[in-house]
Amino acid sequence: MHADIPSDATLHALAERTGALLRAQHHRLVTAESCTGGWIAKAVTDIAGCSDWFDCGMAAYSYEAKQALLGVNPQTLEVHGAVSRETAIEMVSGALVNSGASVAVAVTGIAGPGGGSEDKPVGTVWIAWKRRGGYASARLFHFDGDRDAVRRQTVAAALLGLVETVDAH
Repeated sequence: MHADIPSDATLHALAERTGALLRAQHHRLVTAESCTGGWIAKAVTDIAGCSDWFDCGMAAYSYEAKQALLGVNPQTLEVHGAVSRETAIEMVSGALVNSGASVAVAVTGIAGPGGGSEDKPVGTVWIAWKRRGGYASARLFHFDGDRDAVRRQTVAAALLGLVETVDAH
């Protein structure tokens, strides 16, 4: 595996670190995932004892699912598209509204091999994080590699951002 692409062991270690921090600060996590299809939720539920700090995960690929499960505004999708800062922020906010969690992460992107465009090439991923009662933050990533590599990098970045989000307070 390429040095920059997180291995299963690396993702497991990041999930353990994230879980330990969430547990220590009495937080519960919700995930809202598009391009990772539930991989973040899988990574955290691979950790024994995750029921202490993991609430739920939502894999919402279609526009309809983003609207129904996460409350994303149809106009946001129409104007900005699914892979946008605006959509990621509405996804992360909706995940908190529709769960019992206190911390959320949302990901939306283009994992490939198709689906990219000149404006949003394959590897374009928006990740948003939010604590209940706080403001969402979102970051744009441009990952390299095939579908698996883009998704692995997205999971790792999402978990690292959760550590930063929880640690910042």
